[in-house]
Formats: sequence, structure tokens, C-alpha cells
Amino acid sequence: MTGEEVRALKDEEIAVELGKLREKLFVLRSQGVTQKVEDVSQHRKVRRDIARLLTERRRRELAVEQA
Repeated sequence: MTGEEVRALKDEEIAVELGKLREKLFVLRSQGVTQKVEDVSQHRKVRRDIARLLTERRRRELAVEQA
């Protein structure tokens, strides 16, 4: 997910996507403990996508406060 894609999302879509990504990260962590993970780079990708979504959500909050 790129920054442009994140900025195109609505507030509700950001919240839904955050939930999905957090669930995915939880599953990846569980798999890492219980079984061998084929693509370990997924952890980093999911964490960065979560960070992008949180950053955009915060940017919008600050924009509302300033207006």
C-alpha cells in the first residue's frame, strides 16, 4: 500500500484497513512461533502499512483541529 493509496481512502476505510492489517500481523506473529514462515519480509511490510495508515489518520486529525 502506497502513500497515495492511503490518502485516497476515507476515514472509515482507514479504520477497517487498520483492523485487517493488525489481525494479519497477529497471524504472522503466531505463525512465526508455531511454524516456519516462508516470507519473513511480510512482518516489515505489514508494520509499515499500519504506520502509513496511522500517520494519515493523525494528519487528518490535526488538519481538523487547525481548521
